[in-house]
Amino acid sequence: MEPTIVQRPEQPYLGRRESITMTEFARVADHLPTMFAGLASRGVPVAGAPFFRYREIEMAAEMVVEAGIPVAGPVEVDGPGFAGTLPAGRYVTVAHVGHPDELMAVTARLLDWAQDRGLTWDMTPTPTGEVWGCRLEMLMTNPAEQPDMHQWETVLLFKLAD
Repeated sequence: MEPTIVQRPEQPYLGRRESITMTEFARVADHLPTMFAGLASRGVPVAGAPFFRYREIEMAAEMVVEAGIPVAGPVEVDGPGFAGTLPAGRYVTVAHVGHPDELMAVTARLLDWAQDRGLTWDMTPTPTGEVWGCRLEMLMTNPAEQPDMHQWETVLLFKLAD
């Protein structure tokens, strides 16, 4: 699928943040069931698909990644979770159906597509890695309903500089 550019409004969310290496990704993903249960027990409606937000990326070392769940409005949060807001703006997006292991190649194609068009990311290079304004992997498939990871749909959304 060809990437497209979409305009997104700001979106409140509940999140949990971890500093991990690529091999420790389950530490972030494992927060989602507990977060969903916590929202359900308090009667807080979910306002969209859960996501992973990449805050800081240094593929060879540690990354700062959040597990997030969109909510309709501000939510009271007990630590270690937090309430955040995804920024409004223009995003490059592409949908992918397939195993999560394929997302590295899909991401590379999306980054190349934007570079070929002279687009600039909302991203700042630092000595410890790339700090992104908003870089998301939205999980469109519920693993409880579709256990075959090769059938999972993931939507990438990377924010462009304003």
